[in-house]
Amino acid sequence: MTTFSHRGRGIAGSSIAILAWALGPTLAWPAHAPGTQNVVILWNQAALAAIQDTRTSAPVAARAMAIIHTCMFDAWAAYDDVSVGTRLGGSLRRPLIERTAVNKEKAVSFAAYRALEDLFPGQRTSNMDPLMEALGFDYSEASEDIGTPSGIGSIACQAVLEFRHRDGANQLGDRHPGAYSDYTGFTPTNTAEVLKDQNRWQPLMVNGIPQRWLLPQWAMVTPFALTSAAQFRDVVLAQGPARYPSPGYWKQALDVVDLSAHLGDREKVIAEYWADGSSTVTPPGHWVVFAQHLSQRDHHSLDQDVKLFFILANALMDAGIAAWDAKRCTDFIRPITVVRALLSTREIQAWAGPGLGVRTVYGKDFRTYLPTPPFSSYVSGHSAFSAAGAEILKRFTGSDQFGESFTVGAGTSLIERGLTPTVPITLSWPTFSDAADQAGMSRRYGGIHYEEDDLAGRALGRAVAKEAWNKAMAYIDGAATGTN
Repeated sequence: MTTFSHRGRGIAGSSIAILAWALGPTLAWPAHAPGTQNVVILWNQAALAAIQDTRTSAPVAARAMAIIHTCMFDAWAAYDDVSVGTRLGGSLRRPLIERTAVNKEKAVSFAAYRALEDLFPGQRTSNMDPLMEALGFDYSEASEDIGTPSGIGSIACQAVLEFRHRDGANQLGDRHPGAYSDYTGFTPTNTAEVLKDQNRWQPLMVNGIPQRWLLPQWAMVTPFALTSAAQFRDVVLAQGPARYPSPGYWKQALDVVDLSAHLGDREKVIAEYWADGSSTVTPPGHWVVFAQHLSQRDHHSLDQDVKLFFILANALMDAGIAAWDAKRCTDFIRPITVVRALLSTREIQAWAGPGLGVRTVYGKDFRTYLPTPPFSSYVSGHSAFSAAGAEILKRFTGSDQFGESFTVGAGTSLIERGLTPTVPITLSWPTFSDAADQAGMSRRYGGIHYEEDDLAGRALGRAVAKEAWNKAMAYIDGAATGTN
């Protein structure tokens, strides 16, 4: 069993932060210089560093990784015998004599560079340019000659970017001022001061400012494999959530309170380990990191990693799109609102705050172990991302076996500094499914999701992954046309 450990942070050629314990100190991959890892991994690490540095949100991060790895795949496909690009099909196919490892590396690198330049322009000098230089490539080369690897990379990437600039994410801010800003005119039914509808999301007051729903337009983003963001909506809605004033409505909230009342060190460690909040690689990035480890463990070639990350990143993007569709459609209330507003004068046993342990408090004073995100509860995005990631890694490796672990040192919690855990705790995942299930459960330990949110999110993620796998394999096998 491999155990991850704490290290420093850097760019390609040194170590790079890839996971987060809690919300601060980072976990890093062992240092590898260019030449000891294939360029797919190096560019993937550069993408994660950009996501972390720019505090990118999970859905935007998943889309960015999907774009980057689709650009890389489409460039690589020009040098493969059968695979076709997602936008230009087989029109870039190069003759057999040009299908060398060197040409693949250069084409893939230029595709990745152009994609990152478009998605994270502020990262060029600190992240992208140094990697190109370390790889021995001239990033100022602007060839559009398909007879050159740089031209293949640039042309393949540009076709993907042109498509994604119009995919509904509002990356360019051309549908509403501000990159990724909402153009749907979403306004919550409830205000931070008044709960009008006990079934609908209510923004919380955070430092005196009401929350604003994060990316309310995300259900409008064009998926990779799904027919629409709502493809599995009927299935998801059939599973819940329980509505006010049904008995199930109260039970799902009281179940969250009960978990709070039984929070121990292990539950807190699980909640913090999977939190992947601001300034981390985000929940979808967590699974990309696991894929990096698989690449190293199984000694992947460039060809294998181009395919793996292409499939995985697009499955993660679609999982986010489908999850946000469910969130917008249900607009469901968070546990903290139900407990504080509807159980306000009731005495409950719950975690009372850092260092205070479990105490008797009034419902109005209920606190969640993790901060509640600014969007509705149903379904859990973490659960959807994680289930999708696990399903893809299971299919790619041909086995659910994972066999990894992570050890947390005593007192390293950022929520309960110096106190939690009292002794080192190791989280172990015999299978990918075990890891995904723990990721989903972590949000319930954190107090921010109901059981129904978690389980429905897991089911949604698995369903999305199957669609993404089939669509990606059609491109890999050359059966698809370059239209997505």
